[in-house]
Amino acid sequence: MHLKYMIILFLVFLIQFSLACACLAVNQEQREQLALTGWRYSSNQSRIKLQISSQCCGFRSENDAEEHPSCANLKCCEGNSNYACCAGNTNQTSNVTCPCASCSEKLADKINYGFKLTGGIGLFFSFTEILGVWITVRYRNQKDPRANPSSFL
Repeated sequence: MHLKYMIILFLVFLIQFSLACACLAVNQEQREQLALTGWRYSSNQSRIKLQISSQCCGFRSENDAEEHPSCANLKCCEGNSNYACCAGNTNQTSNVTCPCASCSEKLADKINYGFKLTGGIGLFFSFTEILGVWITVRYRNQKDPRANPSSFL
């Protein structure tokens, strides 16, 4: 029973340690690519909520030819309906930059913090799992001091 526990705990340690190291090793470009993938797979409703809560418009910029909902209800677009990004028209290319910051700019620090926090917490708990394996190895064959001493012979 203890051997199975040790093996399973060690496998969980390896997986968790690998994922924690991966979270800490991801560079800025890879983080942005993961966030862009999340943006593309999210629903329009989720994009609207993100744009409103972060006061940002689109993932990168209005000229990225990416679809994003209208930013007309944001504070930065109030009175600026002539901008393509504020109208949600991503097919129209414009040389005029959007008055709103892109969501990738606004959320870069939060995404970076999330990866570092996840990696740090993962490392902490993976080392506590190794401690559990060590304790199991150390104390698995000890006799109960209250038991009959000759019962194990």
